[in-house]
Amino acid sequence: SRVLDVGCGIGGSSRILSRDYGFDVVGISISQEQIKRANELTNNNDLCRFELMNALDLKFEKGSFDAVWSVEAGPHILDKQKFVDEMLRVLRPGGFLAIADWNKRDSKKYPLNFFEKLIMNQLLIQWTHPEFSSIEGFKNNLLNSPYLGSSVETSNWTQYTIQSWNESIYEGFRRPSAILKLGLRSLLKAFREIPTILMMRWSFSSGLMEFGVFKTRG
Repeated sequence: SRVLDVGCGIGGSSRILSRDYGFDVVGISISQEQIKRANELTNNNDLCRFELMNALDLKFEKGSFDAVWSVEAGPHILDKQKFVDEMLRVLRPGGFLAIADWNKRDSKKYPLNFFEKLIMNQLLIQWTHPEFSSIEGFKNNLLNSPYLGSSVETSNWTQYTIQSWNESIYEGFRRPSAILKLGLRSLLKAFREIPTILMMRWSFSSGLMEFGVFKTRG
């Protein structure tokens, strides 16, 4: 099967899909540095390659992939509908789309109080994200796409993923050499991230943020 990894970062999920499942994977990112690092970490035996590309303008023909996969890329993108439309456009009829992402609480049903608005604004600034979708809001983006071929399944996986925020901090102490070898500037950036990571963990534990997963077919 041919799989597109949208917002692949440095290629971690692409390599897992390739090595563990035998898929032929194309990973795309808008960051030249991420693509460079992804290629450095990928050996010739992996069935994956990486291309510099904008998720809102995928340079593939309609129906090019058996599956499209995206993890934590949506918050980086302002036009969520275009994001969804492009992924479904390049998916073959009957192919699978799977997405896992950070989502905010549905503020239409449960409005944010003053403190929550401050936290949400700070998270968007710290992560340089334009906006978080709610699970319901992103589901509606999928349902409104002209390329959708099936119903949309969603689930809230916050309880399964929340511990990863603590692990992100612990990992820096377990493998300090990984950060130290990058220099003083990277070390300072790593320490600066800790309050933001703790803020994210609080947001997920309080229900302000939710980890949403989505599945549908082309």
